[in-house]
Amino acid sequence: MNWIDLRSDTVTEPTDAMREAMMRAPVGDDVYGEDPTVNALQQRLADELGFAAGLFVPSGTQSNLIGLMAHCQRGDEYIVGMDAHTYKYEGGGAAVLGSIQPQPVVQADDGSLPLDVVERVIKPIDPHFARTRLLCLENTWHGRPLPLAYLAQARALCDRRGLALHLDGARMFNAAVALGVPAREITKHFDSVSVCLSKGLGAPVGSVLLGTQELINTARRWRKVVGGGMRQAGILAAAGTYALNNNVARLADDHARAKRLGDGLAGLSGLRVVAQHTNMVFIDVPVERHDALRGVLEQARVRVSIGYTPAIRLVTHLGVDDAGVERVVEVLRGFAAA
Repeated sequence: MNWIDLRSDTVTEPTDAMREAMMRAPVGDDVYGEDPTVNALQQRLADELGFAAGLFVPSGTQSNLIGLMAHCQRGDEYIVGMDAHTYKYEGGGAAVLGSIQPQPVVQADDGSLPLDVVERVIKPIDPHFARTRLLCLENTWHGRPLPLAYLAQARALCDRRGLALHLDGARMFNAAVALGVPAREITKHFDSVSVCLSKGLGAPVGSVLLGTQELINTARRWRKVVGGGMRQAGILAAAGTYALNNNVARLADDHARAKRLGDGLAGLSGLRVVAQHTNMVFIDVPVERHDALRGVLEQARVRVSIGYTPAIRLVTHLGVDDAGVERVVEVLRGFAAA
């Protein structure tokens, strides 16, 4: 049996057609700005999502980091969700490398930051305080797309209080597909957006930071400082272009399979489905049964991230087909009945 890997949509592998596109990509030195495939990818996403310029970088973590550093100076502050990726899972880079103070806010159940709380934590203009410069949102969050009305309200707050608005759009296209809108309906509210190509879109590596030309010029310098300047990067950018051409609409398949997975596990004893949104299913399994679950999954050749709490996330992606979903349902139903 082949392995079924539900740990994350980052485990996708390039298809043969994507590899062919990578092999045939025209390239140049991107540090000199001379790689035509990189330049075309950057401009395409900027045009499609409503920005002046884009910057191709190795990872979403780096894209967010240099975006924050382009918006903020030493001693500035950004407001961010308590469980947001930029705050919790990116090594504290904004603070460590950018000297940018995070002001975390507890997220609501839908992943939004309550805007009344956001407004309360904005610092007054006073030498005692860090200078609040930026609000950072994440879309999707635990698979949940942020409501469009909320994005408009966040934009209005930022305009009224003089803040910039950044989106960690690691799964932004999942949000657009789930909401049934063009991605630009999401990105139009933001001053900068980080778009990840290596999750559900299936590219092996890469993200693109989008913003004004001035912001991207600043981010380009920070990309060099943190070691993100690449040379003949068109080989990688070609995978991103292929992903945009072929793998956006098919995200709906991942969402449908996640729903099928969640529905198939509903109502079991010893395994509780907590939520299902876009391409993610969240289940609870008692910690004392984790070792038994690991053994069952290993025998069935299913990979799942199991941590130290009952919560377990299952993520569908282009490497998981209908038969794989049915197999996982069968395995977990057998485990729950044991």
